[in-house]
Amino acid sequence: MPASIADHPARPPLTLRMQPGDNVAIVANDGGLPEGTRLPEGVPGAGLVLRDKVPQGHKVALRDIADGEAVLRYGVPIGQALKPIPAGSWVHERLLRMPAARALDGLPMATVKPPAAGPLTGYTFEGYRNADGSVGTRNILAITTTVQCVAGVVAQAVARIKAELLPLYPNVDDVVGLEHSYGCGVAIDAPDAVIPIRTLRNISLNPNFGGEVMVVSLGCEKLQPARLLPPGAFPIADGREAGDGPETICLQDEAHVGFMSMLDDIVRSARPHLERLDARRRETVPASELVVGVQCGGSDAFSGVTANPAVGFMADLLVRAGATVMFSENTEVRDAVEQLTGRAATPEVAEAIVRELAWYDRYLDRGRVDRAANTTPGNKAGGLSNIVEKAMGSIVKSGSSAISHVLPPGEKLGARQRGLVYAATPASDFICGTLQLAAGMNLHVFTTGRGTPYGLAECPVVKVATRSDLARRWHDLMDVNAGRIADGEATVEETGWELFHLLLDVASGRRKTWAERWRLHNSLVLFNPAPVT
Repeated sequence: MPASIADHPARPPLTLRMQPGDNVAIVANDGGLPEGTRLPEGVPGAGLVLRDKVPQGHKVALRDIADGEAVLRYGVPIGQALKPIPAGSWVHERLLRMPAARALDGLPMATVKPPAAGPLTGYTFEGYRNADGSVGTRNILAITTTVQCVAGVVAQAVARIKAELLPLYPNVDDVVGLEHSYGCGVAIDAPDAVIPIRTLRNISLNPNFGGEVMVVSLGCEKLQPARLLPPGAFPIADGREAGDGPETICLQDEAHVGFMSMLDDIVRSARPHLERLDARRRETVPASELVVGVQCGGSDAFSGVTANPAVGFMADLLVRAGATVMFSENTEVRDAVEQLTGRAATPEVAEAIVRELAWYDRYLDRGRVDRAANTTPGNKAGGLSNIVEKAMGSIVKSGSSAISHVLPPGEKLGARQRGLVYAATPASDFICGTLQLAAGMNLHVFTTGRGTPYGLAECPVVKVATRSDLARRWHDLMDVNAGRIADGEATVEETGWELFHLLLDVASGRRKTWAERWRLHNSLVLFNPAPVT
């Protein structure tokens, strides 16, 4: 057993409070604290005796809280007490009434000017420069599919390509099939159908795929190749005329006699793409070429204390270096909307934030739910009482820079859209990651408190643990232990710098993430708000 998992000495009771005016703090100790524990000097609530057993990450009342009084964490009301809560009590979701969502009018619009921080120069990584000017952190052959019907065939073809061809092309990192559940049996002409179509189109053009576009179609599907990737709408890496469209293998073509002929055709067509990718070499590029998506999943009460603040510090460093950072998750920022609109670089950006969140409010309303549907049993077991508390901890991973652009779901970043970007996506881990890939993400940072083996085949995913207990137990799945911040062994700033340097190493191929080493990845999940037929 690795030494990092060995038994470690119990530490004195420790509570953490986010703002001086908060009337609750969270318990930091592994395993929580038992009833009757006296909080020691030097911690929030010093001298209090716990009236209840309080699990790790859960809240303890630092003073008496009256019936109907606001419970404050992060300096904001996360709920109103449903009954009197004596000091020293365990404060959980069953004791709170969640506040209503803030209206989307009367918001501060581009009123906050972040403190000026000098540019961060001299940082580089080794990446793959593409014909369109973008830069990849990996050199991958991606096979686009137009419809779920072909997924099984493509999966077997990919397995053959990896076994038979990939060893011949050592400079190619991987071969992936862009499998999804879309393409037919859907209202393809519905207004919102544009979202999944442009998502799949833009994923096919992700910087990590080197401009090589290879498509497998069934033939009878609604999402025809010409609609997915219209001729002239994208650069062609192999020198053919753009008007020719992408190379497409149609399984229903009469030339395919039997299953093996389909596989043989896909494998044969892959060879020239692999040859061109293999001829590419990494070159030194500035850190400004990074396009980093940040996301959290399996969140707990430590997410907003350790990992997300460290990611936010890292995001500020990246923006100072001229890079692009995308944060997302509509329902996990909705309760911090005034922070978003206030930090917008211009009133137009603030208006775009309001437009996207209002659209998503209407989308949820059609399903007769609201943002409260986001919070999971695992979130609550980790100490997050409701979506308001979760949102306050989620938003901090965006850092403090001005928000320069807003992307609707499925849209691709423009060449000049740099800085801090709000990509308006659902909070679902898989859908958010898929949409950030479509936006042009070439590197992903994912924080977790409860733990998840989440990964993407199309892009390296750096996993950040919020708690040392998780980092010890999942020692070969977590890349960074931000729990050291709560342990007093590292600061937010030190961990943010650690992440920044790790990203440069991962982007350069000098280090692989644990998800890459184990080849752990989730399927792409397209966001389809249009009807299914």
